[in-house]
Amino acid sequence: VSLSGMWALDEVTRAARLAGRPARVQLKADTGLGRGGCQPGDDWAELVAAALRAEAEGLIEVTGLWSHFACADEPGHPSIAAQLTRFREMVAYAEGRGVDPEVRHIANSPATLTLPESHFDLVRPGIAMYGVSPGPEIGTPADLGLRPAMTLSASMALVKHVPGGHGVSYGHHYLTPGATTLGLVPLGYADGVPRHASSTGPVLVEGKWRTVAGRVAMDQFVVDLGGDEPGPGAEAVLFGPGDRGEPTAEDWAQAAGTIAYEIVTRIGTRVPRVYVNDGSDGDEGSAT
Repeated sequence: VSLSGMWALDEVTRAARLAGRPARVQLKADTGLGRGGCQPGDDWAELVAAALRAEAEGLIEVTGLWSHFACADEPGHPSIAAQLTRFREMVAYAEGRGVDPEVRHIANSPATLTLPESHFDLVRPGIAMYGVSPGPEIGTPADLGLRPAMTLSASMALVKHVPGGHGVSYGHHYLTPGATTLGLVPLGYADGVPRHASSTGPVLVEGKWRTVAGRVAMDQFVVDLGGDEPGPGAEAVLFGPGDRGEPTAEDWAQAAGTIAYEIVTRIGTRVPRVYVNDGSDGDEGSAT
């Protein structure tokens, strides 16, 4: 259990008494992120002292000291060195008072990949475990030796011919520039496709990049196929590792003005998951 303040320590010690066994806890230091974690100075001193008393009573075991970076995905940001210094200081204070942690850790994905001096006893790769770069400033997945693990695709539900000047989707924010074919993809914002990628989101259909035509709707969106006529159930790939020329999560992040983390984590439970090599099959839309 991670503890960031006295209130959390109080709750954990009460629970340990009721359970009749010690809780394994880690003390989190706020070294500059300004989110979870205990502030340095008097607050940290109070938490460390109270944790040591609880440990002496057999209520807890302090197994770790940790923190989290604010800007490790921005190489050279001055906060990185400042947080490392503060973390070392707060760890040194706790250890000087008698805390004997099994592990000390601060490195997230970008720090794991670019800051060996931040590795301490363990690292915490998050997005990198899925083969996605923490950000374009750090490098592409290929630059970092990563390969994206997730693919989002769907079988097109409809392909039809329309004349030029035909409005597409809500609000008619897209008008066909000439006679063309439209493809209906049965995925929408209820499935995690960002609505703010309307008219910008890239999709691979039969080897060609297409773009979302008009607004992403709740359950579907449309692509202009430029006169091509894919067969029934043709695959539309929203993103994947890029091996087949398909867009990546980073491409969608750029299209939607966000980060790849949000693209891959927002895919909802309506989308069937197909786990590679387990023999299962998806239908309509699927994430692998």
